[in-house]
Amino acid sequence: MPSNQKPHSPSAAPAPALHPRNRHSGRYDFTALIAGCPALAEFVVINPYGKQSIDFADPAAVRVFNRALLKQFYGIEHWDIPPGYLCPPVPGRADYLHGVADLLAGDNEGTIPRGTAVRVLDVGTGANCIYPLIGLPEYGWRFVGSDIDAVALAAAETVVKANGLEKSIGLRRQTDPRKVFEGIVRETDRFDVSLCNPPFHASAQEATQGSQRKWRNLGKLDPKRKLPVLNFGGQAAELWCEGGEAAFIARLAQESQAFAGQVCWFSTLVSKGGNVPPLLARLKRLGVERVDVQPMAQGQKQSRFVAWTYLDRESRSAWRQRRD
Repeated sequence: MPSNQKPHSPSAAPAPALHPRNRHSGRYDFTALIAGCPALAEFVVINPYGKQSIDFADPAAVRVFNRALLKQFYGIEHWDIPPGYLCPPVPGRADYLHGVADLLAGDNEGTIPRGTAVRVLDVGTGANCIYPLIGLPEYGWRFVGSDIDAVALAAAETVVKANGLEKSIGLRRQTDPRKVFEGIVRETDRFDVSLCNPPFHASAQEATQGSQRKWRNLGKLDPKRKLPVLNFGGQAAELWCEGGEAAFIARLAQESQAFAGQVCWFSTLVSKGGNVPPLLARLKRLGVERVDVQPMAQGQKQSRFVAWTYLDRESRSAWRQRRD
């Protein structure tokens, strides 16, 4: 890594708020949300501050809330996921996309590249297909989403078709769970950036313990009540893998080297701050040209994404010109 391209440390910066372009800053207008999605009405509660909210410990409530958000803010008319599948928080996922847009703008004279010429690979798109469904209306980018779960991909395909987005969102199944890009990135593919929300936990037991901690924090822990795997749901492949987040992002980074000429920027969410230094060290050994660590926050949750490229600035500029 060149000495003038040091990654900035999230610990050195003040805790960030949502991205300035994020549509979800401030309080939600539940009247408008319910008008667009009447099913949300039955899940609205009054929080201890006397404001309308939902019970974020209830996966059904979160699912319908997401449906309402996607319709109001992104024009997604039809959205659902199978029971038990991951239902991610929309504001945080939007923040990742806005940060990536800023990253791409850095190679485009400060202007965010928009439109179908920009291609994005979403590794582990899941049944929710959340990044393509936000990134397409926000920036007009085209997406390819990959996943190892056939049920998840079938659900994502149903959403894509129901909204008439087949020309802009493609889906591919990864048949080898040990691989990330191999078998997905085709010989003729060129992606401006890849996204990834890696499995967080190292085991099913760890995922369950994480669920219990979340419920305690929400003041909802009840020994008589059966807990979901997590308050946002999630299948095994979405929530945990052998070695957890650290092992997955290490594998993703290692495999990225072989696709350095087909993906301009690689990126991944890193939920655990302690996993950042080992990733940076690995990327340095792999010979990346540049690394960016971008902090993010939603409420009390601190996170970040790490992005890297093997191409120098001149090569990235040439990439942009070929795309344009």
